[in-house]
Formats: sequence, C-alpha cells, structure tokens
Amino acid sequence: MTDGVQRLLVSIIEAHSSLPSKWRGAPFFGIKHVANTKVGQVGQEFVETLCGICDFETEVPRKPDGTRTPTSPWDIKIAGVAYEIKTASEDVSGSFQFNHIRLHRPYDAVLCLGIGPGDVLFNAWSKADIATSKAGHLVTMDKGSSATFKLTKRRDALRPIDEFEDCILELTSDLLS
Repeated sequence: MTDGVQRLLVSIIEAHSSLPSKWRGAPFFGIKHVANTKVGQVGQEFVETLCGICDFETEVPRKPDGTRTPTSPWDIKIAGVAYEIKTASEDVSGSFQFNHIRLHRPYDAVLCLGIGPGDVLFNAWSKADIATSKAGHLVTMDKGSSATFKLTKRRDALRPIDEFEDCILELTSDLLS
C-alpha cells in the first residue's frame, strides 16, 4: 500500500471518528481508547503512584494471599483515611461524570480524578459532604434506586493536579481531627 493510499484511509477514518476534535493529538488522548471498565484502574494506579511521590503513607486492600483485591468498599487509604477514587475523562461539554458513587459503603472520602485532553484535574470531598450535597448534586444512576450515584463536575469545580499534596493533607487533617 502506498503512503498516499494510507493517508487517504487515515483521513477518511478521522472524518468518521467519534473522538471529539479536542482529543485528537492531545497528550492524554489515549484515555479515550481505554475500556470504560479499565479507566478506574488507570486512575487508581495514578493516585497510588502520586501518593508515593508525595511520600504519603498508603494502604491498598489486599486478599489473604497479598494480591490486591479488585472488590473493596475503598480504593486506597492515605494516612489512615479511606478514599474511594473515581476517574472520568472530560466529555464534549467540558464536564466530568464521576459514576458509581455508593454511599452505603464504608469509606471516608471521595477523590475525583478528571483527565482532560491536556491536563489532569482533581478534587476530594469527605463522604459527609458528598452525602449532604455540599460537594455537588448527586444523580441516581438507576431509576428508582438509591444505591449508586453520579456526580458531575465542571472543570472550574476541580483543582490542578499540582495541588494534590496540599489538598490531601488538608482533608486528612480535617477528617482525623
């Protein structure tokens, strides 16, 4: 196949791509190619690694054999505070949909990680602030059910990832005092 024919097919594929133009060629466009069921794992690994860089004492849930368990009511403990991590990529309207927030599970705080085309944003709230809508309005994900919720956040409601260490230290201090 000649280069010209290859370029022709690539341009036709791009014209029919469902990937919004703001993601094409962006540094973090790869998140759009990660299966929805794996996006959370990307976020968890990122947060765990970032905690290591910040020298936070962490714990992840483990099975009796020592391997990480994929099913736990919390994703990571940072300095003794149990966090549920929610990860979302930016949608076409510039918002992030943090899905499957479950208030009946035992954790202390929710950490929302938003991946944009060229930046990473986050914020963290106590479970109490999530449950009382101080962190934003929760919407049920299943009609007639109150087991799992979605929290939608615009970019301006999240913080630059450079503020991660200070935010976690502040929230941890508030929750442990």
